Amino acid sequence: MKRVYFVGIGGIGMAALARYYMSKGLPVAGYDRTRSVLTDELAAEGATVSYSDSMDAVPVEFRDKEGTAVVYTPAVPADNVPLSFFRDGGFELNKRARVLGLITRDSKSRCFSGTHGKTTTSSMAAHVLHSGPVGCNAFLGGILKGYNSNLMLSATSPYSVVEADEYDRSFHQLTPYIAVVNATDPDHLDIYGTEEAYLESFAHFTELIRPDGYLLMRTGLKLVPRVPEGVKVYTFGRSDGDFHAANVRTGEGTIVFDFVHPGGVISDIELGVPVDINVDNAVSALGAVWLTGTLTDDLAREAMKSYPGVERRFEFHLKEPGRAIIDDYAHHPDELSKSISSVRALYPGKTLTVAFQPHLYSRTRDFADEFAAALSAADEVILVDLYPAREEPIPGISSKTIYDKVKCEKKSLIAKEDFVDTMKSRNFDILLTVGAGNLNLFTARLAAELKTKTTSPQA
Repeated sequence: MKRVYFVGIGGIGMAALARYYMSKGLPVAGYDRTRSVLTDELAAEGATVSYSDSMDAVPVEFRDKEGTAVVYTPAVPADNVPLSFFRDGGFELNKRARVLGLITRDSKSRCFSGTHGKTTTSSMAAHVLHSGPVGCNAFLGGILKGYNSNLMLSATSPYSVVEADEYDRSFHQLTPYIAVVNATDPDHLDIYGTEEAYLESFAHFTELIRPDGYLLMRTGLKLVPRVPEGVKVYTFGRSDGDFHAANVRTGEGTIVFDFVHPGGVISDIELGVPVDINVDNAVSALGAVWLTGTLTDDLAREAMKSYPGVERRFEFHLKEPGRAIIDDYAHHPDELSKSISSVRALYPGKTLTVAFQPHLYSRTRDFADEFAAALSAADEVILVDLYPAREEPIPGISSKTIYDKVKCEKKSLIAKEDFVDTMKSRNFDILLTVGAGNLNLFTARLAAELKTKTTSPQA
């Protein structure tokens, strides 16, 4: 292999692999349909990135089958021109998931899975390990703030941290030393069809754990694991399980708790990102680090307090006395419900406006009732147009499908292009924008305009 071409290079998981191969000194190029901050960063780091679905945009040397490896994501349509060229030409073609599995196979990998929580828990664990003497290699599903990357590299650490994605059964390519299962609420039913098939996929994931490894799973899941002989099984939860939190204290913008593990207690863990759901996430991450004997009390306290958070996971765009704008990636009903309750706990007594951009036609169709129920816990709801991502429209399915079911008295349905002007005219306390689409771009713009208005001489 002399060079690597990525079909869908702008995906967060693909970007980590592109950075990995660039760190090894290999030329990297790739195609993506849409230009983004991430693709611009990859280009600045040395990758050749194109946005044209044409072979003319593929560098000449990457059209040479000798020495060119091609990595693709299943999110790219099968009739994509470069992908078709490489497939028909007999190039070495691998899905992103398989490449990630090959890279991490010989390491002691901590693989964080689940319908939700995997990005935050994996990035927390990576930050803890990176803050200690052992270090790690990490392939994350989000940009870890403070590192400005979703990739961590160590020349000497035997450990890797991997976000184990269940979409398209990608996590079946991994060989976990520690497998973490955060949640198994049904999702991706366009792939799995039924909840039973979804749970079966997670059960198979547990079969892939190394015989000398560990399974760490949340209490109360429907999952029935099938671990190989020799694998040790532990549980975690908010208030029960082998690993859990105790003595949770909340203050003005702070959350502190004690971390209970099978060997004792680490007291006074303060969260660097103090939202309620991160208590659960921290227990999951710290448990996975503790299991291999690399967690000291001081490291746990220092690392969790300095944890900077992941972009688009409870990311504050505006934080002023009595007013805040927060963006969160929540795109599943359970995630949405926990996101809303976490913000409620952080700002008791404040009026909460939730702006939601549904992600995928199929997910909107399958969970419209659940989305509406979660949103109805807000004081005001704003729904913007659905983000289709990889999907073609489904007749009769849109953001209005959810809007019609929301029981909140104050609700509106607007185009995302009108979001900034709409919110500038509102006298809101707390605004939470949620979804896995591109509403966050408008959230950032709104916050920037409000900051400018506040700090201008005329204000």
